[in-house]
Amino acid sequence: MTYIVTEACIKCKFTDCVEVCPVDCFYEGANMLVIHPDECIDCGVCEPECPIDAIKPDTEKGLDKWLEVNRDFSGKWPNITSKKDAPDDAKAFETETGKFDKYFSAEPGSGD
Repeated sequence: MTYIVTEACIKCKFTDCVEVCPVDCFYEGANMLVIHPDECIDCGVCEPECPIDAIKPDTEKGLDKWLEVNRDFSGKWPNITSKKDAPDDAKAFETETGKFDKYFSAEPGSGD
């Protein structure tokens, strides 16, 4: 098992989770984070830190797409290990659905 970041993170990108990760397996895109599934040690400390419930165990049904997104982009985006401010408009996107098709960006973030 591994933990993965799901669609809820897009355009919100709260980074509370990265500070508690003991193995620094988070990677930063332009408008979301991902977890490297091969680096995650399945400790679960990140999951309750996410204020919008965007982090899930990959054992939940229907998350195959998100496992692949996390695997693919964790190999392309820079590592992030410390908390940053969320985007100014993050609150406006917290409950929106269908964000992947509307807003996902394959561009990397700045990392640490």
